[in-house]
Amino acid sequence: MPNWKKVVSLKRAERAARLKTLMTTSAVACEKSDVGGKVLPPAHELIQANASQIVQHIKNGDPGWTAERVLLAFARQAVRAHEATNCLTEVMFEEALQEARTLDRDFARTKTIKGPLHGVPVSFKDLYKIKGYDYSVGFTRFCGKPSDEDGELVSQVRAAGGIPFVKTNVPQNPVFGRTVNPWSPAHTSGGSSGGEGALLACDGSALGFGSDIGGSLRIPTSYCGVYSMKPGHSRTSIRGSRELASGFEGIRLCMGPMGRSVDDIELACRLIFGQSTKLDIWLPPLPYKDVILPKKLKFGYYKSDALVRASPAVQRAVQETVDALRKQGHECVEFVVPDMMEAIKIFMGLISADKFKMMFSHLGKDPRDPSLLMAAVGPSLPGFLRHFVAWGIRAAGKDPVMSELVLNFRGRSAGDYVALAGKRDEYCQRFVKEVWDANGFDGIICPVQAMPSVPHGAANDAGTLPATTSLYNLADHPIGIVPVIRVDKTRDQLDKAWEESGEKGSPMVYNRLYEGKKPYYDATAMHGIPVGVQIVGRHWEDEKVIKMMRVVDHALGVRGFGPGTWSSAQGVKLEE
Repeated sequence: MPNWKKVVSLKRAERAARLKTLMTTSAVACEKSDVGGKVLPPAHELIQANASQIVQHIKNGDPGWTAERVLLAFARQAVRAHEATNCLTEVMFEEALQEARTLDRDFARTKTIKGPLHGVPVSFKDLYKIKGYDYSVGFTRFCGKPSDEDGELVSQVRAAGGIPFVKTNVPQNPVFGRTVNPWSPAHTSGGSSGGEGALLACDGSALGFGSDIGGSLRIPTSYCGVYSMKPGHSRTSIRGSRELASGFEGIRLCMGPMGRSVDDIELACRLIFGQSTKLDIWLPPLPYKDVILPKKLKFGYYKSDALVRASPAVQRAVQETVDALRKQGHECVEFVVPDMMEAIKIFMGLISADKFKMMFSHLGKDPRDPSLLMAAVGPSLPGFLRHFVAWGIRAAGKDPVMSELVLNFRGRSAGDYVALAGKRDEYCQRFVKEVWDANGFDGIICPVQAMPSVPHGAANDAGTLPATTSLYNLADHPIGIVPVIRVDKTRDQLDKAWEESGEKGSPMVYNRLYEGKKPYYDATAMHGIPVGVQIVGRHWEDEKVIKMMRVVDHALGVRGFGPGTWSSAQGVKLEE
């Protein structure tokens, strides 16, 4: 057996053993329905409370609302979520249980909560450092090397009374395997915070944290039907995590919260914005600041972009958001992103500048996922061969979009890299001038991706899909994600009106998504998969974005998202 397979076998056995302990302990504890004659809330009531409500119930001393009981309820549900989606990596239940009991003892003595997350079970994407546990991100070379400290955000969560209890998967890797969409196992949960999105959608955690460098917070949030916030780079600490390209600053990594309501997102951001310890000396001390919105907001919006036409379901999500906002008296103006192609050429040029050598250096003997083929081969092609391939795509494939991207997806010298970073800055200034300043927008409503989700393996040949999210990593805008609709097998078919609307974008990607024998977009197969929208704000207006998320959420009304939705759809009886 190859060494990497032995590592995988050991890690999966370790996870299985910890899950078994977790399920046995939580099942026994959840059988108790009364204490001292007082009827206790059942497990399903505990997990249907959002993070703020959990803290308030504990603070009030409501019967049955203790940190231990809440943790046990969420831990049990996390196992159910994992069984359905394969979303967990590290299970920290025994330590978490001790933390919960300590919180309960201290509260019983002082009647004072430890902080704004007192007793809230919190999950973290696998790349976060948590003392005593691996942070392998699915690479075998990092297994068996537990962190000797908590990362910055983990420390902040503990100090606020939160209880880290599980870590979550990146969607597809040799160590932990594939995470599937909680609403359709044939589709992906999204990358790379997909385990976090799946767990939250299944009510397996009260609050979570992921990361984003090209859409990794926002894509799984939309695919799974939850909420998230991608702050501007300088609002939260990134220290204390597995940085696979440490030192790369062409596109800045962001850390942010994921949750089941806007309340969860605001609670987390109030805690982490501008907060740092000795681990992060570079974070500006800009704590959360309250803002007041004007009664009438002005939103810009677009339903598709120049790289690939958005699917009917995605366009409907944007349109229904716009319609709902207009009914509330807000102004919504359609606009076109300035030179979207130039922005994505810059993004792809920056991320491929070192030919992904640093990223692939971590792979070692691990098998390479097929979706990484383009990243492995593309940037390393000799110049003459790259130009020949690009010429063939343009001439034979009739695809100037993909041809241009191939030419820009390449290794670069230090001088070329610096010049391209200069073009990035120029584009950002142009976006501010031509979009924000020229129109006076408070925010932007736009798709997360052209697709509601994709079948497993689709990343192999649909590489331009993250363009709509990558744009705002390039420009470093704060963005919130709110779930809007679910794919409807009747309403979201490819009809004549859609086929005649707008540009196709890349013909090669368009064909793979919508045409051929087995296109990736299939409204019938995708029926019920959530679709969210991006709510984009100006630089340094992260708090305003959260307020606008609340405005959008209120305007859309009750629509089948939030705590308890997944379990109800699955017919799960949570009190059993």
